[in-house]
Amino acid sequence: MTSPEGKTLLCIVGARPNFMKIAPIMASLKKLSSEKITPRLIHTGQHYDEEMKRCFFDQLGIPEPDVDLEVGSGSHAVQTAEIMRRFETVVNDEKPFAILVVGDVNSTIACALVAVKLNIPVIHVEAGLRSYDRAMPEEINRVLTDSISDMLFITERSAKNNLIREGIDESRIHFTGNVMIDTLRNNLAKATPVSSIFKQAGASDIFLREAGYGVLTLHRPSNVDDPKVLKALLETLRELSEQLPIAFTVHPRTRSCIEQAGLNSIVESPCILLLPPLAYLEMLGLMSKARIVMTDSGGMQEETTALGVPCLTLRENTERPITIDQGTNTIVGSDPDRIREEFSRIMATGGKAGNIPELWDGNAAQRIVAVIAERFSLN
Repeated sequence: MTSPEGKTLLCIVGARPNFMKIAPIMASLKKLSSEKITPRLIHTGQHYDEEMKRCFFDQLGIPEPDVDLEVGSGSHAVQTAEIMRRFETVVNDEKPFAILVVGDVNSTIACALVAVKLNIPVIHVEAGLRSYDRAMPEEINRVLTDSISDMLFITERSAKNNLIREGIDESRIHFTGNVMIDTLRNNLAKATPVSSIFKQAGASDIFLREAGYGVLTLHRPSNVDDPKVLKALLETLRELSEQLPIAFTVHPRTRSCIEQAGLNSIVESPCILLLPPLAYLEMLGLMSKARIVMTDSGGMQEETTALGVPCLTLRENTERPITIDQGTNTIVGSDPDRIREEFSRIMATGGKAGNIPELWDGNAAQRIVAVIAERFSLN
């Protein structure tokens, strides 16, 4: 099972956002000579729902992981430590010439730390993004991973400035575009029709009216852990749903917080459609036809900009400023008045037209792999 020393590149995934980022990279790596490289996919199991993994891997054409660490849930410290413990054995067995990590989840920093301690180069895809909010665990993961990475691939030019300010040598930074958009463009024509999603969910007829619908996702601790904040958000949701029906894809953690706070009755309305977390093609179909998307997700800020769909970000900051400066995104935080104001503006004007950012053209993975191939003489 072990590839010859010097050929193996370990590519790491661990959580749902990673799947969309790794898919085009694995596809591009396969095009390199097998004489030169053996890409191996390692799934840490940070997100461990087997059905979710199967749906995403099947839909996106991701190969079955060569190794599944099956780490599962736990506190940030426990999860990170367990990934490191299990991944070290894999690294010692595989003897890779480098590892490739994507995004900002616990798997990203955990595997990067193991590699750098063993003097193995770290390649970080989606480097340099900064919210400057150290209360977000993802921000800590981003900063630390970038500081120990040998090659840093960025999605927008502002990320380069962030990295240089932190002392990263410019020669290690490569502007190649956004692999999330590669996946979106590759799959948009295959997105699940909205009518099928609504029919399967038993949605009321108002969701199929010409006026359209909105989409909501919530999962950040700042929005769902405090019952007062969550209640205010849900009450605002219900109020807005009377103007535009809203499909609310409910994260398991959010559902638990709603139930524990006794807030179920707020979202019991024919104008609110409660959906479970959706597979990629279903979520892409839902977003692409929405009139408004309201979210605290980082990836959805990028996807809505690529789709030209107005987005209201329910956070006080974003690590993806290009979605505001050039895209369709507006930050509204969790304040009901700000949400109502921007929602009304979009309903009245259609929202920001936005532009497709530079190098968000569907070819980012090809550029990334070309740079890696040159760096390690893999052609």
